[in-house]
Amino acid sequence: MDLKLDDFSPEEVAELQRNVFVTTLEQVKGWARSNSMWPMTFGLACCAIEMMASSSAHYDLDRFGTFYRNSPRQSDVMIVSGTVTKKMAPTVRRLYDQLAEPKWVIAMGSCATAGGPYVKSYSVVKGVDQIVPVDVYIPGCPPNPAALIYGINKLKEKIRYEAKTGKKVI
Repeated sequence: MDLKLDDFSPEEVAELQRNVFVTTLEQVKGWARSNSMWPMTFGLACCAIEMMASSSAHYDLDRFGTFYRNSPRQSDVMIVSGTVTKKMAPTVRRLYDQLAEPKWVIAMGSCATAGGPYVKSYSVVKGVDQIVPVDVYIPGCPPNPAALIYGINKLKEKIRYEAKTGKKVI
């Protein structure tokens, strides 16, 4: 039996429009994923202090549904904060590969995004995007906790947009 809105009275149509929510399964999954993120802390330098401060009572990152995990197997977001050296690069890649699918990466601070003040050093990777694909870049040296919260919210928007359109945003 195929029902149409013409089959209902105006009062019933108004009631349906007020109380029935129509969506797709992909949009529901995107909403759920974006509202319960489990980032893995990967603090390598001074940006890690700001990342830890984002969980303090003043900023309270938990209120946004973001709970830090220490294991890559329990995480779906990797926040790389600080200077990535060439010696640390294989470990970063190995931990990224161990993240649960779907997975995202946030590069926090100028060292993680482009090498920072150590860009001329032979031992520093010139941005973590040379090792793993990065979804959100947060500039600053170091960026404050509000910038990290803003970056996480941008990642949430990206996740919901990709679920809604079915297109991968690069």
